[in-house]
Amino acid sequence: MGKSIIITSGKGGVGKSTCTANIGAALADMGYSVALVDGDMGLRNLDVIMGLENRIVFTALDAAERKCTIRSALVRDRRSENLYLLPAEQHRNIELMTPEHMEWICRSLKEAFDYVLIDCPAGIDRGYRTSVAGADEAIVITTPEVAAIRDADRIIGVLSSDGILNIRLIINKIRGEMMRNGNMVSCQDIENILGVSSVGYVPDDKAVVVSTNRGELSARSFRSHAGREFRKIASRITGALMDMPYGKKTVARSAVES
Repeated sequence: MGKSIIITSGKGGVGKSTCTANIGAALADMGYSVALVDGDMGLRNLDVIMGLENRIVFTALDAAERKCTIRSALVRDRRSENLYLLPAEQHRNIELMTPEHMEWICRSLKEAFDYVLIDCPAGIDRGYRTSVAGADEAIVITTPEVAAIRDADRIIGVLSSDGILNIRLIINKIRGEMMRNGNMVSCQDIENILGVSSVGYVPDDKAVVVSTNRGELSARSFRSHAGREFRKIASRITGALMDMPYGKKTVARSAVES
């Protein structure tokens, strides 16, 4: 059986879908079979980020309602035989997709793939409740902004209450100079506030915007600083790379809250 990981955030606009697509591509390029599940019903983005929007025939909801097989709904990445997308429904009532549907989808995909990455809509409303039903672990995306950190703290608490015990953090859109000057919250401070270990720090890299607009993935660019970090994150997820950015564990959540 494979492993299902929900990639989520408390706040929108932190780069969650971009991280999902790039981590998936990096895992696939390492030789792992990967299925990306777009859990953002009604506002799907993964297909555009991956340049697959014109190849969608069926959706996750079609598969859940047994209108097609899951295999028929999967769209293969243009550059990798190991990477597939299960697109979200965009036009029908999003409430038709239930947590039970998502649990069945992820369980079925784990029988065929090493990793199932669920791109969860931001927040803790119905979209989150549906997406988390199929998850074994979680990665929370935040940026070094007070509002994003506060919302990340909220989503971490909700994940814990939902029984997701393995939660890791990605700090995205980092500007090193601002951190060094004290104008941006440091990665160490964010980890200590949230009480969750990071699996990677992604720099604010304009190459990500350029590649996304072209339907390409920066994880495959050796000129992109963010792409390099996405590849390291994939290696840490698999256990192939054991280093942590600061080389030490963070404070336990209970200690922070006390």
